[in-house]
Amino acid sequence: MVIGCKILVFDEPTSSLANEDVKKLFEVINRLKNSGHGIVYISHFIEEIREIADQYTVLGDGCFCGTGPIEGVTDSQIVSLMVGREVKDLYPRSQRTTGDIAMKIRQLRVKEKKVRADLELRYGEVLGISGLVGSDRSEMIRAIFGLGEIESGQIKIGQVSGVSKLSERWHRGVGFLSENRKEEGLALSLSIADNATLPTLDNYGRAGFVWPSKQKKATQRWVDKLEIKCAGTGQAANSLSGGNQQKVALARLLEADVDVLILDEPTRGIDVGSKALFYKTIDELVLGDSKRGIKPKAIIMVSSYLPELLGVCDRIAVMCKGKLNQAGSVENLSEHQIMAEAIGVE
Repeated sequence: MVIGCKILVFDEPTSSLANEDVKKLFEVINRLKNSGHGIVYISHFIEEIREIADQYTVLGDGCFCGTGPIEGVTDSQIVSLMVGREVKDLYPRSQRTTGDIAMKIRQLRVKEKKVRADLELRYGEVLGISGLVGSDRSEMIRAIFGLGEIESGQIKIGQVSGVSKLSERWHRGVGFLSENRKEEGLALSLSIADNATLPTLDNYGRAGFVWPSKQKKATQRWVDKLEIKCAGTGQAANSLSGGNQQKVALARLLEADVDVLILDEPTRGIDVGSKALFYKTIDELVLGDSKRGIKPKAIIMVSSYLPELLGVCDRIAVMCKGKLNQAGSVENLSEHQIMAEAIGVE
């Protein structure tokens, strides 16, 4: 503004903002527009584009896919342009049947945090965790996985109770997908195959040696299933797009065949096509396949994006100032109710 610019480009400006800050940003953008500035606004959130934009343009794989006035176009039409095919249901939900308790947490307290949590997770369900930035929701699930020091409380996984180390959580079938894929989720300089198979290298060789052909075959299965766009399994992870990097991080958990998946902001900063595939995969995981002997998984999903929580999850628990409230069925919840709970309003 100081140098007198007339065109401003915003690239995913709301990815880490709370709702109130998003509203303030939109007020600023509207003032700039009304004063004669041109705004280019890049976002994966269709509702944001619909709220502030006059025209839309869709890009996919570096190519132009379509453009037009925002009025008169439906969300499904925009999503179809983004994905490259018709998407009838962005949030697929099969008929789910919950099973035994996969994880039970009682009176959890995390050291040097305000976390106070009780929750119960069953096989065959997706439990959503919502809350504002700073509510300690990520700190809670990191502690559950063994990445934070627990002060007190009980964690029961299957038939085993007690506070365990991260390695023990992993061996009991619990997997974690970090919200920070670049620093924690991937070894970026390594290949897709190395990232997807790191925790299970013993399956592809013996005596410390790895057979590349076995490793490649195992990884190729997930490249195909998750539609990872790459030149091959030997391509370095740091050369992939954000959405494809996140698919590789998910592939690692799927290759390890964990029973409980803890997903922290799994769709943050990725394109709608990758989101649609994530939602489809999550639905398949909790459904299982009795004919093929695949048991339903149990999933905890933390997200700031309320539409996806309501679309993907069976129950949602809201975190407010470190306290996890009781989970409620999505059938009885709305975005307004969740937000009111998150800010502590009756």
